[in-house]
Amino acid sequence: MSATVWAEAAFLGLVQGLTEFLPVSSSAHLRILGPLLPSGGDPGAAFTAITQIGTEAAVLIYFRKDLLRILQAWWKSLTQPEWRRDPDARMGWLILIGTLPIALLGLAFKDAIEGTLRNLVITAVMLIVFGVILAMADRVGTKQRTLKELSWGHGLMFGLAQAMALIPGVSRSGGTITAGLLMGYTREAAARYSFLLAIPAVMASGFYQLYRS
Repeated sequence: MSATVWAEAAFLGLVQGLTEFLPVSSSAHLRILGPLLPSGGDPGAAFTAITQIGTEAAVLIYFRKDLLRILQAWWKSLTQPEWRRDPDARMGWLILIGTLPIALLGLAFKDAIEGTLRNLVITAVMLIVFGVILAMADRVGTKQRTLKELSWGHGLMFGLAQAMALIPGVSRSGGTITAGLLMGYTREAAARYSFLLAIPAVMASGFYQLYRS
């Protein structure tokens, strides 16, 4: 590959890293900026997914102690019934349940996600629409519930909101935080569960695309 291609990849990776942790769509930014670069093309869903491995590595490092505690408690809950009441074990199961929608829908609509849904008009509309919805959710949400009150149904609703991010222009963190605010969770609780929920989905998607490429 030429130096220009490497430079463009590095630039897009920087943009992805700067926008991944904000409630705006990093995939939308890459889709919009791609055609403005010298190569003039769509970076593609595969490139976007692979770049997210780097930003998700930062999440793994930041939450490393929490994740180790959750994983240990969840593992014990598989064979030891008394651990099933443990809050960390329960969080492990909630993360798995919340991951199901994006995994199933991602496989079912893979061709559309990598093709027709990457239309720039769709991307722009989704950015605007979900930005407005997030602002409304922050205004009307009661912001009272904590993660201790997270139910199985709400975990699934978080997961469905995360699955909306399969459409470029819909922010994964923005969608899940919006859902959390609408269900009455505090900003901190919604954001924390959003980042924990992203780990299996983003890492699996990134390594799957890396394997395919």
